[in-house]
Amino acid sequence: MLSIQDCIELSDLSEEEILAIAEHEHIPEMVAIELGSYLVHTAEGEKRIKAMIVDDIDAARARGDLKRVASLKLVLRHYLEHHVCK
Repeated sequence: MLSIQDCIELSDLSEEEILAIAEHEHIPEMVAIELGSYLVHTAEGEKRIKAMIVDDIDAARARGDLKRVASLKLVLRHYLEHHVCK
């Protein structure tokens, strides 16, 4: 049986990227792993993940959560360094 960590490692995304997808889509982490794994393997999907992270940054900024903004900016940076869309 696969653990949640095994699934994250198979998704080609970091745990933080998965959590950003879960936050954006308001879905459980396991569902976000499945969605992210599907999206990350297409150019349009990669752009969609980028947009989700940017949306999360905007939402955190709007509610004044500067710590989350900073954290998500690091997630976005990592994502852009490891995936095709820029």
